[in-house]
Amino acid sequence: MPETVLTADGRVAGRRARATRQRLLSRLTEMLATSPYRDITVIDVARRAGTSPATFYQYFSDIEAAVLTIAAEMAEAGRRLRPLVEDQPWTGKSGYETAQLLVDGFLEFWRDNEAVLRVVDLATIEGDERFHTLRVRMLNNVVTALAAVIGEMQERGRVAESVHPEAMAGALVGMMAHNAAHQRGYESWEIGVGNLRESMAQLVFWAVSGKRPPK
Repeated sequence: MPETVLTADGRVAGRRARATRQRLLSRLTEMLATSPYRDITVIDVARRAGTSPATFYQYFSDIEAAVLTIAAEMAEAGRRLRPLVEDQPWTGKSGYETAQLLVDGFLEFWRDNEAVLRVVDLATIEGDERFHTLRVRMLNNVVTALAAVIGEMQERGRVAESVHPEAMAGALVGMMAHNAAHQRGYESWEIGVGNLRESMAQLVFWAVSGKRPPK
């Protein structure tokens, strides 16, 4: 069943209304790729979506509310990163391939959601707790999954007892998120994404498995 969507006055949106709402969100997402979100107006979004400002206000109180909706949907989509950690091999060549796939997942997710993530990161830095909460929710799934794997490796004697699993997992996820967000910057330093990918995969594998990456 499709997710229930409510209009601003609390009514359940029908099929056509849901389609209009999604069109508004899609056009806003496109505009975020080329304009600072504070420069985008309701009139601009409505015009690009082929509807009226009054229709926009049927679903969102302002541009920021619409951006939060987009960010929340993106954070939910971030759950796809967790299965790249859970129930995967983390030793030997297979384990290194798992690390590579996890890094690939981060790089791809950030490329797919670059414009929205840029807004989320900026708002988080500025102290907006709503965006901060979404960012934490998006990344926490991977942090907890990695921490569980590191803890298991610790119990098996592969990772030093001095390592704090949650802290190490948080450091790894923070590293992957930061580097994924700055892929273009590395290219300006003549560091290819392929080299960045391998460097991150090596660090992830080493930290999780307690062993150097296989040659």
